Amino acid sequence: MSENLESMETFFMALADRTRLRLLNLMREGEICVCYFTEALQEPQPKISRHLAYLRQAGLVETTRVGKWVYYRIAELENKDASIILQETANWLTNDEQMKLDRTRLIQISCCETANMPIAIQRAPHSLIFAKADIPEEVIVNNKIRETELADYLL
Repeated sequence: MSENLESMETFFMALADRTRLRLLNLMREGEICVCYFTEALQEPQPKISRHLAYLRQAGLVETTRVGKWVYYRIAELENKDASIILQETANWLTNDEQMKLDRTRLIQISCCETANMPIAIQRAPHSLIFAKADIPEEVIVNNKIRETELADYLL
């Protein structure tokens, strides 16, 4: 099998999984601290780690370490065709109800106080995409952003 065909197969296999698509959806606006994925997707940490490792091995995501925290982001792909397919896939995901729900959860846990969050998230840095300071207090009810206001805080 040629190297190009093998990398194409790896690329499409990385996209051929619901959990990996959900992870990519959360990263489409920028870097996300790894600790937020398990809460946003409501999946166990080993499963999330396994899928992030798969995406990283496939070259679809890159990481940045800041102290003990690891941020994941979608990689800039060298292959123009793969880059177009990845962008179109991300665009397609934006209209899916599950993907919208995942983004809503991510925004809520990224923007609100973490007192009711699992220990793993309580001292985690806020996502680089969202900042609590940008959200007026009157929009937050019971430590959550009102859904009617949520779209205003998506980047």
